[in-house]
Formats: sequence, structure tokens, C-alpha cells
Amino acid sequence: MAREFQRGHKAKISDLTPGTDLYVGVQIAAPGLTFDISCFGLDADEQLSDDRYFIFFNQPKSPEESIQLLGAQSGDTESFRVTLDRIPAGIHKLSFTATLDGAGQMSQVGPGYIRIVAGGEEVVRYAFTGSEFTTERAVMLGDFYLKDVWRFAAVGQGFDGGLDALLKNFGGEVAEEEEAPAAPQAAPGFAPPAQATAPPAFGAPPAPPAPQPAPSFGAPPAPAAAPQQPMHAAPTIAAPLTPQAPSAPSPYGQPGHQLPPPPQPQFGQVPGQGVPPTPPYGQPAPAPYGQPAPTPYGQSAPPPYGQQPAGVPQGLPAAGAGLQAALQLYKETPTGQRWTPQNQQLMRVDLTMGGAGVLARQGSMVMYQGKVDFGYKGAGFVGRAVGNATGQEMQLMRCTGRGQVFLAEEGSYLHPIELQGDAICVSAESVLAFDESLQYEIRRVEGHGIPGGALFTMQFQGTGTVIIKTHGTPVVLPVTPTTFADCNAVVAWSAASQVIVSSQVRLRRNAYPGHSGETVNLQFRGAPGNFIVVQPYEV
Repeated sequence: MAREFQRGHKAKISDLTPGTDLYVGVQIAAPGLTFDISCFGLDADEQLSDDRYFIFFNQPKSPEESIQLLGAQSGDTESFRVTLDRIPAGIHKLSFTATLDGAGQMSQVGPGYIRIVAGGEEVVRYAFTGSEFTTERAVMLGDFYLKDVWRFAAVGQGFDGGLDALLKNFGGEVAEEEEAPAAPQAAPGFAPPAQATAPPAFGAPPAPPAPQPAPSFGAPPAPAAAPQQPMHAAPTIAAPLTPQAPSAPSPYGQPGHQLPPPPQPQFGQVPGQGVPPTPPYGQPAPAPYGQPAPTPYGQSAPPPYGQQPAGVPQGLPAAGAGLQAALQLYKETPTGQRWTPQNQQLMRVDLTMGGAGVLARQGSMVMYQGKVDFGYKGAGFVGRAVGNATGQEMQLMRCTGRGQVFLAEEGSYLHPIELQGDAICVSAESVLAFDESLQYEIRRVEGHGIPGGALFTMQFQGTGTVIIKTHGTPVVLPVTPTTFADCNAVVAWSAASQVIVSSQVRLRRNAYPGHSGETVNLQFRGAPGNFIVVQPYEV
């Protein structure tokens, strides 16, 4: 039975199906509107570094044919074949998108979906309607992304600028019409799968060999052959953006061309010399900016951030001086995910993804963009009891709307923990924010000697993300029969672990007068696989 996803839901592909030869179908339609449905193969920086992995009607397959455009069939407006175990190592995400060709808005579309089919059986479906969008002209429907293993995420994020804005988001650009070839490129793979030259019939046993037993590639049977969508007479040509250094042309169409080229020789230097002459300090030259000593010819990158020589402006890139170049290092991190760390102490949540709101500690918002509503969420009787016992009541605010909210608190290190139906216990003091879709409850670990008389924890369970904060970089340790932790240092632990208050009586007897020593610890017990998270901090 197919799993129904909502916007923001994620799952491992291995949890959906053991197959790696998959069929992806997209259904989207609106009266009088025409749609282009494409797949972007992105690198680790979520950029289209190789335009051969932009799969659309004018380029129907990748070089090794791990991604193929199949056309309309089985009730789908467009369909793809994705063979995950053949995707090259440089591709970390496949983003399936739909853009309008001509006038119109995504709010006009009727009920649609993106679905995954393995061996002829549908395993997951993300359904959407036009009511989820407004003035957008392009939308990212779903992503296959590599995070240790391949996973699938229902995205549903739109762009007002259409294909142009979508390409720029992925590091590409739309070429001018006069640069387009006179005739569109031949599109192999658009023929129905039942023909001899097309991929094998869906669900048939003689599929391409797979490394493990898995459903063979196949689409669900259709009652009648769906008509092919009309192709466009003037195709759109996609090209990657040039690198950040504006003076060097981009080797268009070659993998990895985003790397910056070596700088030009210094003024007065003959090209090809091994060592350039040493210019006076401050002399403007295309060589690395502001370096008082000569450097080997061909140096293409500045020193790592924070390690510049004395007298060099902090954070100045090799592309040159200027305000924009100086601020480039602090640019907002692009992402297609709901939660994104901007740095170790700042977290961004995109409320337009996932549908549900976010609960965050009051006062943790440092900036927001868009139409966001902030409402007070009382902690209730249990929360007031926590506040009375510890002096630190857990006060939350609800963040809803369409926009992005940036969260932080006193420079603490922030760590997102994604739950996929499992559970975790987190010290109440270490919780910064979490998805409202998660189930949570407050628990009390009582013990003599614990500050305030008890340790309050929050147990989270379900599907969503919780953000925890730590003093410094934490360490994750397995639970053994002899695992003890200080109550101020412990941050979180697996929900299946047993917590026991342990008193070290002998140590207290040997302590100096007026000093309590390490008298009370928390002992953790549990089966193999349980863990605790400890921070390098103690009151």
C-alpha cells in the first residue's frame, strides 16, 4: 500500500522499497496551461555543476542513463526512470520540478501528485492542489537526496520567477533565444516502454540486473495509452552560471567547472614565469589581494577564513575587494530543506515547507522574513511546576505562516535531530525549537542532590525535527552498565535508556570541608544501541 506524504515529509528509500530501479510519475494540469516537468541533478552544494544532468524534453537522459525521461503514460503527465545505484558519486540530489510555459500561476492547477513506483507497485505519493500556492510559476515537487543513503522528501516549494528563477536557484541560467540551436535535439527514450528500443516493460522479470533482490523497474498498468504532451517549438536552453571570478570564462558543459581558475599574472609579469616579482605593499594587481610577500604563480584560493596574514582585511576573497566580495562569506546558506544551519549558532526554519508550525523557546527569534505570526503557547500546569521547581519555566512561542525564521540563543551550538518515528529524551534546558507535528511530554527524574530536587526532560516522538542547544561541541557515547553522567552535562539520551540517580557516598566523605565533591550522578542502563549525548559543560 502506498504511503501518503504531506509537504515536508521524508523517508529513506530503503524503508519504502528494496528496489533501486524506480519509476517517478508526475501529474499536474490546469485548463489552458502547459507545463514543463524536469529533473535537476545537483552536486553536494545543491548546484547544477554539470548541465548534462538537467533532464528535460530537449535532453531526455543523463550520460550513463541513470536518469531517463519517459514521457506521459499510466495517467501521469510526465514520467522518469531513476536507477539509484547507477547515479555517479558527484550527484547528491535529484530535484523534480514543474514550470509554467506561458502565462498563468500555480494557484490555478487542479489536484496533482508526484509518486514513486517500484516493480509496478506504487510505494509513495505526495498529493498537492493549487490552494497550496499563490503567484508561483515554478515549483519543486519532490527530491531524491543522498544523506548516508538515498532518501525522498516531499517539497512543494514555489518560485514566482518561473524557470529563470528556478535555474538561478540551482546555479544555472537561461540563455537568450538567439543562442538556441536551429532545430531541437532528438529525444531518445520518449517512445512507449513496450517498444523494443525502449526500456523493458514495467514489472517484467528480465529487468537490468540489480545488486540485490528488489522489485524490477516498472510503472503501474494503465487502462489506455495516455496521449503524448505536445512539445514546444522554441526549447529553453540551460547553461550553468560562470564561476565567482568574473574575469574567467566558464568551461561550459564540463563536470566540476565551478572551480575558480588561477589568477592572472601580476602587472608587468611575463606569463609563464615561475615566481612573479614582489610588488610594493598595496600596489593593485590581479594577484591575491594585499599579500605583502610573493606567492607561487597559480595560487587560486585565499588562505582559510581566520588565518589571513597580518594586515589583510578579514574575510577578503580572491575575487577582489568591495563590499559585496567582503560579505560573500556570510551569505545565507541555500537549501531546499525545512531546517538549515546557517552556522554553528544560527538555525533557519522555512515555514512554507512541511505545513505544520514550529514551537520555539521564547526570545530565540533573531530575524524573520515573510508573513510569520508569533503566538504565545503556555506551558500549562506541568510547565509551571517545572518553573517553580527549577526557576526556569519552559515558555514556548508558536511560529506559523509563510516565511523563514532565524533562531539562536546566547551563542549556543545548535544541532538538528531528525526523527523518523523514533523517540529521544532531551533535557528541558537544552531544547531550542521543534516541529509542532512531534508528540512531546515532560518527564521528571527525581533525586536527592540534583539542583532543584529533580531533572526535567522532554520526550519527543514521531516524524519531525527537534533543535537542541549545547555549550560547546557534544560527544555521543554508547550506554554500558557503567555509564554515569553529571546532571548538568547530559543533554539527551535514547528514550529506551533507563535513568537512575547514583550517590557516591565514599567520595563525599573524602571531600574537603565545605565542598560537596561529585556526590550525585545519573546512571544510564539499556540494551546495546542506546546512547547519551554529553556537553563539555558543568555548572
